[in-house]
Amino acid sequence: MDTKGSSAPELPQLLGQSPRRCTQAPGAGEKNMLSSTTAAQALATVIRPCYGPHGRQKLLVTAMGETVCTGYTTAILRALELEHPAAWLLREASQTQAESRGDGTAFVVLLAGALLEQAELLLRAGLPRAQLREAYAAAATEVLATLPSLVVRSLGPLEDPFWALYSVMNTHTLSQTGFLTKLVAQACWATRELDGSFNPERIGVCTLRGATMEDSCLLPGLAVAGKPCGQVTMVLRGARVALFACPFGPATPNTPATASLSSPDDLNKFRKGSEQLIEKQVSQLAAMSINVAVVLGEIDEKTLSQADRSGIMVIQAKSQREMVYLSEVLDTPLLPHLLPPLVPGKCQRVYGQELGEGLAVVFEWDCPSSPALTLALRGATTEGLRGAEQAAYHGIDAYSQLCQDPRLLPGAGATEMALAKILSEKGRKLEGPDGPAFLAFAQALRSLPEALAENAGLAVANVMADMYGAHQAGNFLVGVGEEGLINVAQEQVWDTLMAKAQGLRVVADVVLQLVTVDEVVVAKKSPPQQQDLNSDSKKAKKCPSLVRKNIFGKYK
Repeated sequence: MDTKGSSAPELPQLLGQSPRRCTQAPGAGEKNMLSSTTAAQALATVIRPCYGPHGRQKLLVTAMGETVCTGYTTAILRALELEHPAAWLLREASQTQAESRGDGTAFVVLLAGALLEQAELLLRAGLPRAQLREAYAAAATEVLATLPSLVVRSLGPLEDPFWALYSVMNTHTLSQTGFLTKLVAQACWATRELDGSFNPERIGVCTLRGATMEDSCLLPGLAVAGKPCGQVTMVLRGARVALFACPFGPATPNTPATASLSSPDDLNKFRKGSEQLIEKQVSQLAAMSINVAVVLGEIDEKTLSQADRSGIMVIQAKSQREMVYLSEVLDTPLLPHLLPPLVPGKCQRVYGQELGEGLAVVFEWDCPSSPALTLALRGATTEGLRGAEQAAYHGIDAYSQLCQDPRLLPGAGATEMALAKILSEKGRKLEGPDGPAFLAFAQALRSLPEALAENAGLAVANVMADMYGAHQAGNFLVGVGEEGLINVAQEQVWDTLMAKAQGLRVVADVVLQLVTVDEVVVAKKSPPQQQDLNSDSKKAKKCPSLVRKNIFGKYK
């Protein structure tokens, strides 16, 4: 199969290609446009194999040395080190889509890359840049105005959302997509308000290694991976919570220290001083009515015994991310020292919950604005749990959008093909630059179902020809499936109108911005100054902050 992207060995050079300083010359603007197109196409080539339900995954080695297996565009873009400004803008646009709608990041990257590729052809044909921008803006406006007319179904206020969420959560291959979608649909339906509104923050997701996906379940309140460590294993009324990102016990200095003990009396004094410090720390917590302490660190046995005597439930957490989420939900700070918070977190009750070989701690509230349910996901591997967690969040975000706008569009590339047909018909009738721009926009939209067919392992040319014929005949519900063309209404493959419209707006913004760039200017880097090493050493001794600034400044 002939591929339009660059080969794999060339991708790092294309993505890391910095624009070079050059003097203005004839054709310089066109050259810069081609440079932006090359960077965007290289980025799209990385994302294209991950697009759709049959997309492949990638093994990422992060800057911290962690190996992650993922097919999610957001994670891949976050791991890439980009230098070209066009690639930076494209990544920023996809992140905007992820933050606002939670889905459609690959759609943004692929469509923007295809539009820039078509813009390059129009520029080479002699279309002025200003007219190209105006024509592209007119085409984007036409697409957004036409999009609502393609809606064929809406989620009813009393309807089970399973069928609407399945295609969203099946973006990447999961072992038990149907079971996971059913759990997410149950959680969304149970936490929906009587007036029809929905707050996605009321559903949490907790991952616990062990067992299988079929052992996943819904737990009341907010559950986090952790375990009660002392004799107090539950607080059933009026829990007041403190969060600590430090060991639960005497502070451990960063530098080794040796106590100078010259007699048995010194040893006794040292031991009594440590015990008094432990008793003072725990007493301060008890004085503030703290009865739950969640710790991200080691737990000292003597401190734990003192906490048991004071009636404090001590929980050892496993994830820093969950600690940060607890801090946000409980509205209490994550403290670096074992001191009572000024404002402790409050909830109704806290208790441990065994899930097979896993153990979670559940925080429950009675007020409606607090988390009501947690989706406890089980699985054998960390990578599998990470993929299931991301799919669950996609489903929750999709249901939140459907509560605001229940309209659904045909999925599987059917909407893009229908829009391409409408733009092509209008573009053939238009005169001036709008005609070619409309046709170019239509060609870019056709690249998305083409990517779906390619990732499904189908004969792309045959599938696209058959799909084009079906849409020309007026059947705009034909999309790309696993074995060929499908009727998306019968197969229940849908896209939310809000996510698709937002993705088109984001693509239009970034493409219109890039087609107006006529030159990329890079500030000249000042050469490193040659100084006496001895003088630097003396200066560093006088002002250690300079050393920290030189070491960490490039990471800001």
